[in-house]
Amino acid sequence: MNVTIAPTAGKFIRRMIRFNGAADSGFRLVLKPGGCSGMDYDFSVEKEPLPGDIVVMHDDIRLFVPEASAPLLDGVTIGFEESMTQTRLVFVNPNMPQSCGGVCGSSAAAANVVSLVRKPV
Repeated sequence: MNVTIAPTAGKFIRRMIRFNGAADSGFRLVLKPGGCSGMDYDFSVEKEPLPGDIVVMHDDIRLFVPEASAPLLDGVTIGFEESMTQTRLVFVNPNMPQSCGGVCGSSAAAANVVSLVRKPV
């Protein structure tokens, strides 16, 4: 399974793992039913892969991907955007049709942004 993680996205994912798990935790990425395209991205930090997960190594990041999501996530590029008001992981997935007319929340379309609200410091 081929997944590309931009350096800035990798830094953000490592930070999520460090603050929400242990040093050997992983980043679980799932496509699940929902959204205007029929699929939504869901991610979490997990200490271990769940039964049926495939473990994909990207540099020092362990990605946990359910077998059912793996074909749909093959070739995905995970990017990162940051502004004064929000932090985003951006998923560019060649396996998803552009059915929503572009970016639509966390719905899995060809170009997709998942926003994470930044907490004030």
